[in-house]
Amino acid sequence: MDDGPSWTAAPGAGERARSILAAAWSCAVTADGGREEFVGAHTVDDNGRVIIDVPEDSALLTAAICAPRGEPSAVLEFADVAPVPVRSRIRARLWLAGWFSPEDGGLAFHATRVVLKQPTGAVVVPLDEFASAEPDPLATAEAHLLTHLADAHPDAVEQLTRLVRRDSLHGAVKVQPLAVDRHGLTLRIERARAHGDVRLPFHAPAGDVGQLTERMHVLLTQAATASCARAALLRQRTDGDG
Repeated sequence: MDDGPSWTAAPGAGERARSILAAAWSCAVTADGGREEFVGAHTVDDNGRVIIDVPEDSALLTAAICAPRGEPSAVLEFADVAPVPVRSRIRARLWLAGWFSPEDGGLAFHATRVVLKQPTGAVVVPLDEFASAEPDPLATAEAHLLTHLADAHPDAVEQLTRLVRRDSLHGAVKVQPLAVDRHGLTLRIERARAHGDVRLPFHAPAGDVGQLTERMHVLLTQAATASCARAALLRQRTDGDG
């Protein structure tokens, strides 16, 4: 019997990059040999263009004005941090290379290269894909959703482990929700000296939080069914041994 689902749909690189931008609260900017951290100072438009609100006396603003137009002169870095405390909390990093131009009292960033680094490796995201992609509809709600699941419903997390292959749970000391997107939920399985991730795909993408609730109920129902099936199999084996 297969202990886990076989469909593992996940966001593409462009959607993943845009989701990180949508949810990020801070970014680091490296320009003109210096590095500055900006917290709550950036916004993102529909095309993925980042606009940073900087003070008039900012060295970054001066560097942007003096830099040759169109030449790559800065790198923006965004970290995607798991909202639930787990090992290796940084799930991905996103780098945008390009140049700034002053705009409406702030700085508009024009990306010439987009790089997404995930545990599976780093990929260059084509600029047209990045611009046309939309953030995952759950991206800005994910932190609240996962912390609520971990803090208020640990029993549900435990029940969901019944959808995980038994060998993946070998030696597990803790299981926590690591990520959720419209395609599925990812669990972090921590062992004494290592960890691994298991993805539980939804039967259909969730377009909003309301649909996510229904998808989670389906997963829990599947987990309950899997538990009953395992119990029945165990009884059959016990009866056979008798």
